[in-house]
Amino acid sequence: MPMLGAILTPHPPVLLSEVGRGKELEIDATGRAMRAAAEEVARWEPDVLIVSSPHTILYGDYFHISPGSSGVGSMAAFGAPKVRIEAQYDAQLRDEIVRRAQTAGLEAGTLGERDPQLDHGVLIPLSFLRRAGVVCPIVRMGLSGFSALAHYRLGRCVAEAVGALGRRAVFVASGDLSHKLRPDGPYGFAPEGPVFEKAVTEAMASGDFLQFLTMDPSLCERAAECGLRSFQMMAGALDGLTVAARLLSHEGPFGVGYAVALFRVTGRNEARCFAEACEQAQRARLKERRDREDAWVRLARLSLETYVRTGQQLGSLPDDLPEELTGQAAGAFVSLHTGGRLRGCIGTTVPTAENVAWEIVQNAVSAGTRDPRFPAVRAGELGELEYSVDVLGRAEPVDSPDQLDPKRYGVIVGYGNRRGLLLPDLDGVDTVEQQIDIARKKGGIRETDPYTLQRFKVVRHL
Repeated sequence: MPMLGAILTPHPPVLLSEVGRGKELEIDATGRAMRAAAEEVARWEPDVLIVSSPHTILYGDYFHISPGSSGVGSMAAFGAPKVRIEAQYDAQLRDEIVRRAQTAGLEAGTLGERDPQLDHGVLIPLSFLRRAGVVCPIVRMGLSGFSALAHYRLGRCVAEAVGALGRRAVFVASGDLSHKLRPDGPYGFAPEGPVFEKAVTEAMASGDFLQFLTMDPSLCERAAECGLRSFQMMAGALDGLTVAARLLSHEGPFGVGYAVALFRVTGRNEARCFAEACEQAQRARLKERRDREDAWVRLARLSLETYVRTGQQLGSLPDDLPEELTGQAAGAFVSLHTGGRLRGCIGTTVPTAENVAWEIVQNAVSAGTRDPRFPAVRAGELGELEYSVDVLGRAEPVDSPDQLDPKRYGVIVGYGNRRGLLLPDLDGVDTVEQQIDIARKKGGIRETDPYTLQRFKVVRHL
């Protein structure tokens, strides 16, 4: 088999003794599992390692695959400059992966490199593999803001390229798990953290890769997961293959989940082609959500779909809108998500149209086509979009951050003519400090500026 198997590894810098200086003993189970996995890979005698890392350059709308003939990196940023690795790149295989990905309609390639240095998500698993005697070339791959299915399909392109060139390959999926397992951890605690850990490690132990593809995006966001997209790409690289799955370790003493798993390919099994099942699950979830949409969300969807398909803004409102939409004016935000990740969000803090309905009509188009963080929504994406509409209440000044609550109130940070706004109850925003900091930065306001605070309530429509 060209694909020999895969290993799934965490990448905490303290795992290396040169960085941990004794702290690595607190995650000794992870260290022992990493050594065991590396020794197993050495016995497979691969020609190439395909390494995916959340810390390699990540774009929302592009899969970056490292260019050039080699890469060098060190752990200098973590106080261990002597830990240095140079890796040769398998340029022929990389180019074949890119060619197949582009043929499959995936936005992938070697453009946009910002930092050629190997990141710690690559360096840490490579350190263990090198010590075990694995010194073959690598292909270094970044993740993206695309869907779970897109990551799976790119992994499948990897396997096809490996087979076409006759390489003996091992996929190295680098990624930590939840970052919110303990109140005293660096990122705090969220109830979704342990739930995510249980689900993802069950998938590792059983080899049920479909679970990687169908996990609730909101749960993953609130759990502050790190490596799921890396695991999804790995699953695609093992598409149609039977694996002997072994979960070697799982722990999280620092408040971040670390798991090591090993997947040895044992044969072919067409029942383990998960793309179609993933598509069916995604369609079912989207249909269920769309069936629950209220008039506010249906109007936002109608507005953007009309504009994308015709190039014209909605000319008139539907006849059956509630009085709350047509009889009052208010600021409103329209947010778009795909695969659980933000795809656009634009809104108004005060009314700019005659009523809420027209406010939603114009802001839905802006969210899909004028958010500077994202390219304009294409017609092919419309069926995958999930909408939410927030209708804003009146903003009121507050004297202290103590009067804020990121779950209950949105915040407006103001200084001079600059304003930064953040809606309430957002995934990953759990503290007042986070909320203020994000809103402040959105407004281009410095931490030292004597800024003012306002709070507001919203009515959220999903």
